[in-house]
Amino acid sequence: MTLNHLLIANRGELAIRIARSAAEAGLRSHAIFSEDDAESEHVHKADAAHPLTGTGPATYLDADQIIRVALDTQCDAIHPGYGFLSENAQFARRCAQAGVRFVGPTPQELETLGDKGTARKLARNVAYPSCRGPTPPHRSTKRGAF
Repeated sequence: MTLNHLLIANRGELAIRIARSAAEAGLRSHAIFSEDDAESEHVHKADAAHPLTGTGPATYLDADQIIRVALDTQCDAIHPGYGFLSENAQFARRCAQAGVRFVGPTPQELETLGDKGTARKLARNVAYPSCRGPTPPHRSTKRGAF
């Protein structure tokens, strides 16, 4: 699959860096922005910018709007950056169902590695060195002990 257009589903400095990397890779970058981020720098650094309905961080979690913008602008892929949708297996799955590449791990990898207990179990099963993880603090029965 050839990539030509990349939708950046994030904001701020991270979106600027992704747009720069996209340009270096010969991709056209598409920023998205909430109503209150219309004048943010990332909007001006991408090749194109598309408004979302809503304000604040919750707008960048609106998978329906983001996927719709990607499809309407013929984006081949969505880069979620970090935070927001980057660890959301359901979002990655919805991108695949819409025919848009999710830049990141597969939905299955996100589900498996997104849960620390499951990730540790997998590491043990393949003999990968790992820490046991936190243990509950010892509770003393002595009065006044920490």
